[in-house]
Amino acid sequence: MAKVTTIIDIGSNSMRMVVLEKSSRFAFNLINETKSRVKISEGCYENSGNLQEAPMQRALNSLQSFLNISKALKSRKIICVATSALRDAPNAKVFLNKVKNDLGLNIRVIDGPKEAYYGGIAVQNLIDCDESITIDIGGGSTEFAFIKNGKIEHCFSLDVGTVRLNELFFSKGDVEGAKNFILEKLKEVTDSGYEIPSTAVGIGGSIRALSKIIMKRNNYPLDILHGYTYCVDLNRHVFQSILNANNINSLKHIGIKKDRFDTIKEGTFIFDTILSELNIKRVITSGAGVREGVYLTDLLRSSNCKFPANFNVSVRSLLDRFQIDSKQSSYLGRNASEIFDVLKPLHELDDKYKTLLVIASKLHSIGTTLNFYKANDNTFDFILSGLNYDFLHSSRVTVAHMIKFSKKSLPDRRDLENYSELLPCFETMQWLSFMISMNLMINQDMSNPKVKYKIKENKLKIYLDRSIYIVENEIDKLQTPKGLRVKVV
Repeated sequence: MAKVTTIIDIGSNSMRMVVLEKSSRFAFNLINETKSRVKISEGCYENSGNLQEAPMQRALNSLQSFLNISKALKSRKIICVATSALRDAPNAKVFLNKVKNDLGLNIRVIDGPKEAYYGGIAVQNLIDCDESITIDIGGGSTEFAFIKNGKIEHCFSLDVGTVRLNELFFSKGDVEGAKNFILEKLKEVTDSGYEIPSTAVGIGGSIRALSKIIMKRNNYPLDILHGYTYCVDLNRHVFQSILNANNINSLKHIGIKKDRFDTIKEGTFIFDTILSELNIKRVITSGAGVREGVYLTDLLRSSNCKFPANFNVSVRSLLDRFQIDSKQSSYLGRNASEIFDVLKPLHELDDKYKTLLVIASKLHSIGTTLNFYKANDNTFDFILSGLNYDFLHSSRVTVAHMIKFSKKSLPDRRDLENYSELLPCFETMQWLSFMISMNLMINQDMSNPKVKYKIKENKLKIYLDRSIYIVENEIDKLQTPKGLRVKVV
């Protein structure tokens, strides 16, 4: 696969592009994301589905700019897919041929189930949730993928979208007609025989815009959309405030951005109706969708479109990009696991924290690449936004805080209050801070010493394979969780 790959997704309302760069076999990172509201389907549903001249020209002009960006970033592979607007349009070939002749770009028109599948591939690899239903609301259609035990079971595509419903119903004031239309289409999902999970993963611009408003209303401490989770019932009032807004000023007051004025009410109405009918209790917001799914299907084609077991693309990407010494990171990861296990009779923490301790130990040094001084603070800031995929918000915040307080003194309650709703309890954070601090201290001279641990009652004995003065001299300065004593033997 090419080192730099461009994926373009032509939707009914927006056209989007991502440019992704590989850093190792399965690891990659985003180097560009561009969006253009071309509204290629504008006017088509009132004209027997035919694409209109002005929207087609807007799309052609935007594609030229997308290709310019791709070329500047030295992309060697371009995959362009088109969804509802082009697959529904009787005159789609007019646009496809013009793009091919004028720009030399081949567009692959994908059917609805394939569009749902790509969204499902993105979610099963990049969202930490093994059982869910994806809901991807677009301008012309809405896609669903059932995911169970981390695998896609079935995909659906319904002709329910913001632009389509606006032209057929909302522009005529027929709200009741719109609801009946959605419910009739939804029978394909509800009558399918598949058990509908209580968790939905939301994909698409309308759902992301809703999540932004909910985050703001709840004073959420982390400004990251991907992985943001909320309870539907507790936030239904946000949906209603948007649906009840009777003008643009009302939408502005709620916090809706200008580029969403024309579709947010329709998108909210569709989403609210679906959530109610499917009895969804929890929504996880996905920043990844069809584009990432197309890329992952290509990247992971030899592994059944799934990352290998125990592989995390965000961790691997950061290790690659910051050129962290593999021997050092592997040593620290192994040692972190041993420390966690030997101390488990005392801390009694769930093994999920061992995984996070290992990750934090491997990534702690990326801050020194940015600036040696205040390295832990640098890493903290970068981790909050850098662990993009397959991490719960609580997990990335916990990893960031472990690294920030990987020093001699333990964090106090004031140090944790800004992110308290996403962090485990105070005692857990003190244990995690201590364990990573001791792990890093043992390898201060970067010689990867062989070490054994023994614990008796509340005393931890550390056996090094040789005398290391800076370790022996510093270990007593470590602040320990209440009751624990540490000694180098």
